[in-house]
Amino acid sequence: MKKAFTMLELVFVIVVIGILAATIIPTVKTNPLQEAAIQLVSHIRYTQHLALVNDQFSTTDTNWYKQRWQIAFSASAAADNQPAYTIYADTSGSSTGDADKEEVALNPENSAQLMTGGYSGDNKMDINHADFIGMKKLNLGLSYGVDSITLSSTCKVSGSTRIAFDHLGRPIKGKLGGASGGGNAEAYESDNLIQDNCIIVLKDADDNNVSIIVRPETGYATVAF
Repeated sequence: MKKAFTMLELVFVIVVIGILAATIIPTVKTNPLQEAAIQLVSHIRYTQHLALVNDQFSTTDTNWYKQRWQIAFSASAAADNQPAYTIYADTSGSSTGDADKEEVALNPENSAQLMTGGYSGDNKMDINHADFIGMKKLNLGLSYGVDSITLSSTCKVSGSTRIAFDHLGRPIKGKLGGASGGGNAEAYESDNLIQDNCIIVLKDADDNNVSIIVRPETGYATVAF
């Protein structure tokens, strides 16, 4: 005689599966704020990598140290007034501290894209323009619902919200275009190297937040869950 499940047993199994699904699924639901933080940490590390492999040293330019690789945060009109960031080395012109299109890093996964979520100065960097060739994911407001990006005072100079890296991968605070080291990169860095943990806080409209820690000397970046 063959044994089979009764209708009651099948209903019981379906009910149990439903209860388990209702319990487990919410816990595995994606958290946009944490996704944004993980992406940002990855790109901070990539900026540091660029600084290590291409430190911009020049024997013919006494201001070469102003051209280091950096990651800059802004919420300009070119970013649709949303928190975004741009990775670049300020190599052309007079090293103003602001990014030109030619200075922005290329997406290592798609060289036709610039690593900016929106930056003023060129239509190709303006996320609202049809010619935009940046990366929407670097616009944390539009892509992840991030409402603000704030940096702790330990990594800010005159309110500048950016982090650069030297040839050893050490994080530097402040706007490099306004740096004054008397043509001496070491003198500039000794005053502007980040000395304490730099805390970057991402916050959404509901006041939820997640923090990223960039450590001094090593520049090691992690998400503080």
